[in-house]
Amino acid sequence: MKKKIFAVLAGVALIATGCVHTVSDTSTFAVSYGRDSVAGRYNRSCEQVYKASVAVIGRNGVVIRETIPHDYTNAVLQLEGRVNDRKVYVRVEQVDPKVSQVDVEARTKWGRVDLDLVHELALELASY
Repeated sequence: MKKKIFAVLAGVALIATGCVHTVSDTSTFAVSYGRDSVAGRYNRSCEQVYKASVAVIGRNGVVIRETIPHDYTNAVLQLEGRVNDRKVYVRVEQVDPKVSQVDVEARTKWGRVDLDLVHELALELASY
């Protein structure tokens, strides 16, 4: 009986975990049950917001990868970095010529969401 219960719990754990898509359109291992990113819109150009994102991630940690995906109609710039041993994903998209949207996501090495770090980085970005 104990083996059956353990098998059921192990199956549920396998179903609950897996790969998820990040805001930078990559896949990563994650345990995600709810909200995992924060979005903000700013009255600045996409390039200005992206430079601010690089500066904020660089000041708090290390920038690992900068990407420009070519399969979108709008201007989209993506950034991956590490802050406090967390993987951080940032996506900057131009909504209008003067308005840009930023999505920030952070995950631990075990795939858990770190919303406190996400909010902290989003606030730094807004005040930059």
